[in-house]
Amino acid sequence: MSNSTRCAACRFLRRRCRQDCVLAPYFPPTNPQRFANVHKVFGASKITELLKQLPVHLRYDAAECMSIEAASRARDPVYGCVGVISQLQQQIIDVQSELVKIKGELAVHNAQQQLQLEDGEKASEQQQDELLWLGSTQHDPLNLDQLLIQANDYHKSHF
Repeated sequence: MSNSTRCAACRFLRRRCRQDCVLAPYFPPTNPQRFANVHKVFGASKITELLKQLPVHLRYDAAECMSIEAASRARDPVYGCVGVISQLQQQIIDVQSELVKIKGELAVHNAQQQLQLEDGEKASEQQQDELLWLGSTQHDPLNLDQLLIQANDYHKSHF
């Protein structure tokens, strides 16, 4: 490559960009800040060594990962990408727990609606049965109130 078309890496390192420069395809001259960020975190020799060790079809992804990590380290020097990943995982956990809570509330609501529907149907049947039972019994009127309370308690505990 000529001096005017040096890759961003060679321009940053102030060296000639050779025809077989391993950095040129991944750090084009149009984006010099990309290499500057990666160089600050990893160093030129590590970047070159890593890219040379990888098969050609994986080098672009490696350069992209290094660039993302370098940008993350610029924002958060201690945790980098791990900090972002941790935050996202915590958000997932929070949303999952809220989803479980909402599903529980929905199940309770649906069960209450179902009980109200069943109670409406059973109430009319039970009222008829109670009227028949009360009409056919010869109980003391003082015990009648107690029997009604017991019948109501039985209904609440079993339906």
